Amino acid sequence: MRLPGSAVIEIAGITKEYQMGHTLIRALRGVDLMIHRNEYVAIMGPSGSGKSTLMNMLGCLDAPTSGHYYFNGKDVATMEDDQLAEIRNREIGFVFQTFNLLPRSTSLQNVELPLIYAGVRSEERLSRAERALESVGLIDRLNHKPSELSGGQRQRVAIARALVNSPSIILADEPTGNLDSRTGEEIMELFDRLYESGNTIILVTHEETVAEHARRIVRLRDGLIESDLAAV
Repeated sequence: MRLPGSAVIEIAGITKEYQMGHTLIRALRGVDLMIHRNEYVAIMGPSGSGKSTLMNMLGCLDAPTSGHYYFNGKDVATMEDDQLAEIRNREIGFVFQTFNLLPRSTSLQNVELPLIYAGVRSEERLSRAERALESVGLIDRLNHKPSELSGGQRQRVAIARALVNSPSIILADEPTGNLDSRTGEEIMELFDRLYESGNTIILVTHEETVAEHARRIVRLRDGLIESDLAAV
C-alpha cells in the first residue's frame, strides 16, 4: 500500500511544444504520472513517442510548456535556473548511455564531482566517493582513468557518481546502450541490487530486456501514456 506523501515525483497535465521550422511539435500532450519512493520504473516508447522529452522533464533539464511537476512536493515547473541546478545536483543521480566521464580524471575524481558542486569538504568527499565506488565493486579502480577501464567499469563509475549524493532518484537513460549484452546484464543486476537496497530508479529505454528488470513499465506513444502496468 502506498502511503500519503510517499510520492517523489508527481506530474499533472504536462505538455511540451516547440517549433521546428514552420511546424509545431507537440512532444507531450498532457501527461499525468506519479512515482513513489523506492519504486523501480521503466519508461518505454518508440522514436518520437515523447520518452526523451519526458526524461528531460523528470531530470529538470527542460521546462514544460504547461502543467505541473512536483518533486518531493515542490513545483519545479515554477523554479528559477539556480534552483533547478541545485535539484539536479543534490536530488537526481544521472546515468547516461555515453557515461559522461571526464577523460583526464580518475574514477575517484569523477565520482567526487557532484560533491564539489555541493560544497562538501575534501576529507568527506574522498570518503563518500570511495564508499560509492566500493558499492559498485570498483574499490580497486580508484585511480584509473576512463581510458584504463572497460565499458562496464566506466558505467559503474557513472553509477557511483549518481549515488554519491544519496539522491532522491536515479535517472538512467539507456544505461546499457553502449555495452555488450553480457556486460549490460551485469549492469542491470547492479541496478536490481540498488533497488533492493532502497533506491528509487527510473530507466528510460527502448529495450524490452532492460525494462523487464523494472517493477513497473510506463509506455508512451504520440506524447501520451499508452499504458502504465506492473511488470510481469
